[in-house]
Amino acid sequence: MATAAIPHDDVEDGAREVRTTIRFVDEGDFLTRRYVSAGKEMNTGTYSDHEVTVRDGMPIRDHFELDVHGFRIAIQPSAVTDFHDKEMVERLYEAEVERHVKELTGADKVVPRGWMIRTSADLSQQSAKKVEGYQHRGGIQPPAGEAHVDLNTATARMMAENTYRDRFPDGPGFKRFLITSYWRTFSPPPQDVPLALCDGRTSFGGEEKSNTLFIVDDFPSEEEAVRPIEGEDKMIAASIFSYNPAMRWWYFSNMSADDALLFKFHDSDHSLTWRCPHTAFIDPTFANANVRESIECRSVAFWE
Repeated sequence: MATAAIPHDDVEDGAREVRTTIRFVDEGDFLTRRYVSAGKEMNTGTYSDHEVTVRDGMPIRDHFELDVHGFRIAIQPSAVTDFHDKEMVERLYEAEVERHVKELTGADKVVPRGWMIRTSADLSQQSAKKVEGYQHRGGIQPPAGEAHVDLNTATARMMAENTYRDRFPDGPGFKRFLITSYWRTFSPPPQDVPLALCDGRTSFGGEEKSNTLFIVDDFPSEEEAVRPIEGEDKMIAASIFSYNPAMRWWYFSNMSADDALLFKFHDSDHSLTWRCPHTAFIDPTFANANVRESIECRSVAFWE
């Protein structure tokens, strides 16, 4: 499906380009679900790698705007000195995220909704351990493996409504909500598997599917993984994307621990750029790059 060209500033055309591959869900009619357990994830359906150009936005970092591109980068130092110290992260980080997201968006209220560490290091020993009652937050997972947005529209609206009702039962209500990811890498640059961000204006025109999330202790068999489940249309689900050559991909090379990326999962104001597909990718640019370790924290911002 052809899409109109998205206008962009000439400064973008001079950006350094990286040729790499990104994984996309295949086109076609099949069931897509994502099963997540400690240190490992699996998807139903079929996916394919496609060669793409990812541009390096770091030299023009101040060019990117949240409501134009769907993402932005900012200098946001953290008081957390060890992101593997779960007690320290729990005590300090979500309060920082709340404050920083409020500063970056101008929202009236911001509610953090949990954090996760992701790493390109080998997690096979962790994932081999039996986990009972796995909770998909505050742990360590591999980098995301395909082009996606963590919430589809129905899930985003449900999360916003439930969050506001639970946290502000006597509030006046909200006229706009914005669900974002606040993302930083804390391993030394350069990182081997950085995060690619799609200019949200170019995220339309290709095929996309909802990918229902199931948090499990053990992965189901292939047959069990695709059995019908009553009420699945009301469960938490992401949006996953098929390959679309019109997508315009960016990343920020050599991020430091003081750099934070803020990008949109869903903005209820669709007059603005309201979502940002993203995924991890292997950066072939730097020899002997370091393992990527990052922390992400999602939050819901409200304008009342």
